[in-house]
Amino acid sequence: MAKADILGDSLWDAYSDKVTTLMNNPLHQGELFQGEVEKRGHTLIVADFGAESCGDAVRLYWEIDPETDKIIDSKFKSFGCGTAIASSDVMTELCIGKTVQEAVKITNIDVELALRDTPDVPAVPPQKMHCSVMAYDVIKKAAALYMGVEVESFEEEIIVCECARVSLGTLQEVIKLNDLKTIEEITDYTKAGGFCKSCIKPGGHEAREYYLVDILADTRREMDEEKMKAAADAQAAGGSNFEEMTLVQQIKAVDAIIDENVRQFLIMDGGDMEIIDIKKSDEYIDIYIRYLGACSSCSTSATGTLYAIESTLKEKLSSNIRVLPI
Repeated sequence: MAKADILGDSLWDAYSDKVTTLMNNPLHQGELFQGEVEKRGHTLIVADFGAESCGDAVRLYWEIDPETDKIIDSKFKSFGCGTAIASSDVMTELCIGKTVQEAVKITNIDVELALRDTPDVPAVPPQKMHCSVMAYDVIKKAAALYMGVEVESFEEEIIVCECARVSLGTLQEVIKLNDLKTIEEITDYTKAGGFCKSCIKPGGHEAREYYLVDILADTRREMDEEKMKAAADAQAAGGSNFEEMTLVQQIKAVDAIIDENVRQFLIMDGGDMEIIDIKKSDEYIDIYIRYLGACSSCSTSATGTLYAIESTLKEKLSSNIRVLPI
């Protein structure tokens, strides 16, 4: 009988069958004992982690072969809700058979994906995602104890989204590279903000130091400032200097001129454009562009629009510029 038939139309329907099964029947719940582990010539590691936001806690046991650093067996004790029990059970299972160095790479997303019945359907409702994201932290603690290092040594970046393990640097880079403008686009590209949603803006399940709304606003402002500076530098430098710029500098300069003089008109007609490449020959500086949206099928994109783009770039940057659509 299907879960929906048993539980009815309720919050429980948002949990995967695997989660509801492991809530009551975890496979790896229990303890490992020092004496027994030592008899087998192995090392016992016991690590604790508690989530201040909800009061859940987990204790992780590792039996490690010191000759190979491999986790031979693993158990857990969970002090919290059913979701925490199910996620701790799967986290423990994922550790078994891996070396300590491999186990440190297990993320909260790996645990959540392993709890799903089908790849495209989340295992738990968003408001309970925080209960299933203790895996990475307790694994780090266990690995740090075994390796004799500080927990912080495993974390080189500021993590903004704990659920998806997305760093501040990654978010800033993805926003810039893909010209992202909305939180929804950030989530599509990085999964950040797609689970418990606490990292999106203040007022979520737990307070955060960084929020996606602020990161997006700050990064977009930085992008605008860079474009304005590139445009000013390009115009001040004159055409001859454009030819001496690096490829990255040329692309930024061209993009800044397009933003200031052309792009708004393309967008008004439902289109846009992007720079694909810039190549210099003895006679020309060829700028390869691709039309987007309505511009890609517009008859004037190869005539009037192309002439306007090329004329603007010649005037602002270099008379040797030639614009070629692809």
